[in-house]
Amino acid sequence: MSKNLIILTGASRGMGLAMAQQLLASSTVLLCMSRKINPQLTELAHAAGAMLLQWPLDLADGEAASAQLRLWLAQQEPTTLSSATLINNAGMIPPLAPLSDSDPSALAQALRVGLEAPMLLTAAFLGATRNWGVPRKVLNISSGLGRRAMASQAAYCAAKAGMDHFTRCVALDEAQHASGARVCSLAPGVIDTDMQVQLRSADAAQFPDHASFAGLHRQGQLSSPADAARRVLAFLARPDFGSEPVADVRG
Repeated sequence: MSKNLIILTGASRGMGLAMAQQLLASSTVLLCMSRKINPQLTELAHAAGAMLLQWPLDLADGEAASAQLRLWLAQQEPTTLSSATLINNAGMIPPLAPLSDSDPSALAQALRVGLEAPMLLTAAFLGATRNWGVPRKVLNISSGLGRRAMASQAAYCAAKAGMDHFTRCVALDEAQHASGARVCSLAPGVIDTDMQVQLRSADAAQFPDHASFAGLHRQGQLSSPADAARRVLAFLARPDFGSEPVADVRG
């Protein structure tokens, strides 16, 4: 039976982990790229009889990660697959501070993980699968902060804004081909993850929007990673996926 190939970054925790868990329950070949292997996923895949690969990679070195992906894809047999999908989910927030007070290495790492790696992985995926003859999708996990500026968040906002715009460009590229991939940069809503903990635990003097993030948690307005993952995967499965290159799961 043909399977769906899904490549997922940032699968070791948060919404990425929840997506991986849910994907392993379907007929999927799942390749996860994260900083470390998650034993829970290995156990779940074994129990479900699912095919799981986990690559412990530092996505700050997007060039190496994309080269490894391109080589691996070239070794696959596309006739055994019914579809191929790349989900660029990994991202990071550097220490919260105005740009003028930010550590250069932390800024560089955030931009490499949040923007450079997704671009390089997308290029590798689309190039290696161009002639596979199966439906292909690229889902980039963006953020409302890619569309709304916030103080002390320059690197994260810039990475997500860049993700939105490079997705628009890729959509134009792929529209030139009869079998072009469908692509979308999707904001998943506000989720109760480690990133949210980082935001509401920040020094209010350094992060002017601290109170609003603390209020979201206090008022129970954050989605759980599992609920957010379900909504994102449902959006990915929609027949009109990719009709708009930049979207929000909330409509």
